[in-house]
Amino acid sequence: METHALEYAFVRSTEAAAIAAGRLVGLGDKNAVDGAAVEAMRTALRDAALAGVVVIGEGEKDEAPMLYHGEEIGSGDGPSLDVAVDPIDGTTLASRGGPGAISVIAAAPRGALFRTRVPYMEKLVTGPAGRGVVSIDLPLEENLRALARAKGREVSDLTVALLDRPRNEPLMRQVRAAGARVRVFGDGDVANGVYAILEERANVDVLAGIGGSPEGVIVACAARALGGEMQGRLWPRDEADEVIANEEGHDIRKTLTLNDLCASEDALFAASGVTDGEFLDGVRYRRGSAFTQSIVISTYTRSVRTIDAKHELRPRDLRLDAIEPKSAATP
Repeated sequence: METHALEYAFVRSTEAAAIAAGRLVGLGDKNAVDGAAVEAMRTALRDAALAGVVVIGEGEKDEAPMLYHGEEIGSGDGPSLDVAVDPIDGTTLASRGGPGAISVIAAAPRGALFRTRVPYMEKLVTGPAGRGVVSIDLPLEENLRALARAKGREVSDLTVALLDRPRNEPLMRQVRAAGARVRVFGDGDVANGVYAILEERANVDVLAGIGGSPEGVIVACAARALGGEMQGRLWPRDEADEVIANEEGHDIRKTLTLNDLCASEDALFAASGVTDGEFLDGVRYRRGSAFTQSIVISTYTRSVRTIDAKHELRPRDLRLDAIEPKSAATP
């Protein structure tokens, strides 16, 4: 399978998930949104020329519909891949009609992606300027000073994205004490992580704090593809999570480097907007058509592509014919 065809298959799956979920935006049913996205993504990937295995997926931590751990995707012909999925990152946002929900998938060669059923992970994510500069083992204030020096900026110029949860409040205080700005978000771990990596396109310099493990592995693929930095550490909520980590052979005290999270130099990341956000525009429906905006980040073609597409919708058919695509590639 040619690499551009692999990228196309993946972005088609996120487009299908976004279009299916978009019909349910704002109706208040979180599981219905997730379920529609899961089935659409599964259908879109069924005949793709790849031998993929889902190694980490959204849903386990909240008992939502999901592409399950160990599920095989694709026709079985083509490259053997580890696949990490989040059919809707920001499910609650989408169900409430809030901004910034996306559909996302990431992959790397078989055996490359970190696997765990521990739901949460502490994370530190930056762009290329942070490689070899920051460390999750150091206080956040120290990392901000080091990153500011590496970027030739003042700490006060930096913005740190933090998931708005009580467990991250100590980090919020550290950021403010250091003189940097805090950007809190209610959901959307993946989008804010990729923001931190895309130095030229975003106003976030660092993603820090405790969020989902599946989202962490997905962001690691983007970090690998874009030359960014990501480190993590499992964050067990209780003894049950510690038992899971021990059964998996993971040391909860270990710092997870990018090589732990995505061990290959090759990685692919694709996402489509479900609701409007700073990262991507949401789905729009007009006279039997759907309009989507997506991003594909790939080491295989060494590119970042933003794709605006019009899809002709066919009733009772999840297979969507994309027409009139317009894309802008950045090497």
